[in-house]
Amino acid sequence: MRISRRGTTALLAAPLAAALLISCSSTEERPGTGSQAAPSSTSSPLAAAGADGGAQPGNGAVEESATPSPAPELVRDAFAGLQATLNDSCAADCAYFLGRVHEELQGLDAAMKADPKGPGHFPEPIAWIEKLRTTLGGDHTYANLKKHQTLLLGTRDRINTWMQDHPDDYR
Repeated sequence: MRISRRGTTALLAAPLAAALLISCSSTEERPGTGSQAAPSSTSSPLAAAGADGGAQPGNGAVEESATPSPAPELVRDAFAGLQATLNDSCAADCAYFLGRVHEELQGLDAAMKADPKGPGHFPEPIAWIEKLRTTLGGDHTYANLKKHQTLLLGTRDRINTWMQDHPDDYR
């Protein structure tokens, strides 16, 4: 089965968006950070339907049954997605491959900026992605990604090396 690039984007973006929603709606203190997320005025759809998807018994009160994922998992998951591109190449479907590397870098950038440690904790990777973004000039077409393939893959590889030297940020 072959999934279109647009379908892949939706498949990759949905878990990230869900994780962000869960992470942002938490009022619990995150272990080791000493920070608290802002209170949410809504509960998660999972909590509203019950952990097993069934209706909650009783007087209509809803309890959260799932513990939200801490934001560091976003970096871990986004980095895993980027690492999954390391063994791929332009050999089979170059447009898909370059588009995927670009999307994975953008997802990692967003995860690093949302991390409780703050974007200042990831200065080099964020700067490298920003340089790539500036060079691409908002043009994410295959022709432009192919033109800047060396910078695109170089950015991926530099970030992979940087993250390998910072294992506490993704494990």
